Amino acid sequence: MTLNEVNVGSTVKVTKLTGEGPVKRRIMDMGITKGVEIYVRKVAPLGDPVEVNVRGYELSVRKADAKMIEVE
Repeated sequence: MTLNEVNVGSTVKVTKLTGEGPVKRRIMDMGITKGVEIYVRKVAPLGDPVEVNVRGYELSVRKADAKMIEVE
């Protein structure tokens, strides 16, 4: 399952980042790394972006980037 498939109000744990190069680095720089818990706060009406809480702060993630974050 990827982050863009998670329901609002759910807390999930990151298992893998599938991006390559600069995209993967940018995701990691935002604090999303393997093992971190992510709480999905809300999703925009058209599904993009997804607002999450990670490491104590709020973050908006594009749908394309959320597809690169595998969670359990």
